[in-house]
Amino acid sequence: MRHVAENEVGSRQPATDIVAEGPWIPAAADSPPTVEQYNHLLEAYGRLEEEYRRRAVALATAAHELKTPLSIMTGYMELLLSDKLGDLGERQRRVLSDMRENGVRLQQFIQDFLTYSALETGNVRLRCEVADLNAVLQEVCSFWLQRFQDNHVALYVLPSERLKPFPFDSFKIQHIISNLLDNALKFSPPGGTVWLSAEPYHWERRSGKPAKVANDRRKRAEWSTNAARITVSDTGPGLAPEFHSEVFDDFSKGPAPNGHQPDGMGLGLAIARRLVLAHGGKIWVESEPGQGSKFCLLIPTKREAEVQE
Repeated sequence: MRHVAENEVGSRQPATDIVAEGPWIPAAADSPPTVEQYNHLLEAYGRLEEEYRRRAVALATAAHELKTPLSIMTGYMELLLSDKLGDLGERQRRVLSDMRENGVRLQQFIQDFLTYSALETGNVRLRCEVADLNAVLQEVCSFWLQRFQDNHVALYVLPSERLKPFPFDSFKIQHIISNLLDNALKFSPPGGTVWLSAEPYHWERRSGKPAKVANDRRKRAEWSTNAARITVSDTGPGLAPEFHSEVFDDFSKGPAPNGHQPDGMGLGLAIARRLVLAHGGKIWVESEPGQGSKFCLLIPTKREAEVQE
């Protein structure tokens, strides 16, 4: 496509000294793309999508191959530290403890990448069963409690008796909460506190369809709950408003507190966001610099058909 220039009287003539190169890009004044151009763009998009999928699968396969030998190495270090193969000196124990800690970190990196790749390729399916969310939160906290104590950070769980059992994928919810607790621990200083709470919530989801409920039922919306609200609050450095959406992007670590970038690939919150959306939920952060951070998520407790009824 050639660029055109105006002559002195305002007529448009081809400018032969400037020729546009590269793919066709529609400008504001151009006519809509033809069917041939549209099909060409669709084919190019399909090729890029397939190339991206193949690369994601290849990287996931490589990560999976690393997972097994790393687990074996971590198991051998655990065996040595148990003194079942003989007594260890203090220096030997310290070296093995450092090796085990780094092995666990590497295992977490690999697991995050495998989960991310599965979400990207659409290989994750929810297995929703009626369960007690309070029990799930207690179980997650029991797993993380020792790690919080080692970092001198207090962890409190605040369940709600008003929260009744409802269908959700327990394993995926545990994964979401673990990622949020891991993020809170990274940014909480020694002596800090993290709270994990859950409560029933009325989620007023807006839609373009006219409401089918009567006026008297609208008045009762304030106590008719249809979601569970889970909150993870910390006493960390806080987050400026311009980073509230960015922290959920892939491979985003957010601003580094005190110039020290925390460990990780920047996938924890991105994975949490995808798993929340897979449940039909919503996740966001409420934070100000110096005021800590509060990560909130909503998980529907009722199916859409039940809500309409």
